[in-house]
Amino acid sequence: MCILRERDQNRYHITGNSEPVKKLKESIEKAAPTNASILIMGENGTGKELVAHTIHMLSKRCTKPMIEVNCAAIPEELIESELFGHEKGAFTGAGVKKKGKFDIAHEGTLFLDEVGDMSLKAQSKTLRILQEQKFERVGGSRTIHVNVRIISATNKNLMSEIEAGRFREDLFYRLNVVPIHVPPLRERAEDIPELISTFMEQSHLKGEKGKKRFTDEAINLLMHYKWPGNVRELKNLVENLIIMSEDDVIRLIDIPAPYNQSQAAKDELGSFLNIEGFRAARNLFEKAYIEAKLKKFKGNISQTAEAIGVERSNLHKKIKAYGLDALKERVNCEL
Repeated sequence: MCILRERDQNRYHITGNSEPVKKLKESIEKAAPTNASILIMGENGTGKELVAHTIHMLSKRCTKPMIEVNCAAIPEELIESELFGHEKGAFTGAGVKKKGKFDIAHEGTLFLDEVGDMSLKAQSKTLRILQEQKFERVGGSRTIHVNVRIISATNKNLMSEIEAGRFREDLFYRLNVVPIHVPPLRERAEDIPELISTFMEQSHLKGEKGKKRFTDEAINLLMHYKWPGNVRELKNLVENLIIMSEDDVIRLIDIPAPYNQSQAAKDELGSFLNIEGFRAARNLFEKAYIEAKLKKFKGNISQTAEAIGVERSNLHKKIKAYGLDALKERVNCEL
């Protein structure tokens, strides 16, 4: 068994046994032992980087380096130098020769995170490497041969990027030999109790605080939240509750808004109670009420007016007075 596989099997363990996660694990097990290029797709916070590390760990290249490049974090004018390296004097500030990520990842794996943000020029050179396994450093003429496996990840729809002229179609098909989709947390809510347990154990091992536990009611509440930030958002919330909670048991009342709607209602009530004057409180309520009804009826003035029992002309005046015109326009644009 691979040395790194033994050492990192817990570190890069994909938590969960829901049907979407089972399918994800099956895809990883099939693709990892090959040398095929893999494109990992999924929303922000779903764990695409974890999937990439797991694939490398289970591959035949696991004793060699896995080099990561965040294509979105590197300025466009520097990404070529970052990927392919540069010769001394290749550009202003290039005082010494530098190896690129492709060179460093020789015989290992190169992980191109947020590959949809790579510049077209860098895409062209990356395509050549995938085709020929060779390249030249920026400012150099010597051809360097490499043996690198490419794993890439993106939260973008690359087909839409191709149609917009921002991504090369030929590169897409080179990267997308084996596509792997990482499901959002809302599609695997049954994994949340196990994820919470994992994050609490990790926090305990880091020595942040003593062991704590969530009540069943608190866990059940979190299983019904939509999690736009996915697993990363859940992890951040768990760490926050561990640090901020004084008790060893995290209860329903400890869960803050927006995860806890009853707490959100209390916070909203508190904001009303802090307002000085009946008229100001009434206006605040009326604005929130009209805003909620506009959203419910997708910006339809007639339906909203009928639902709240006012004339259309009167509703128009209130929308203008409360500055809700932008909301009405935005909702209508979504139709």
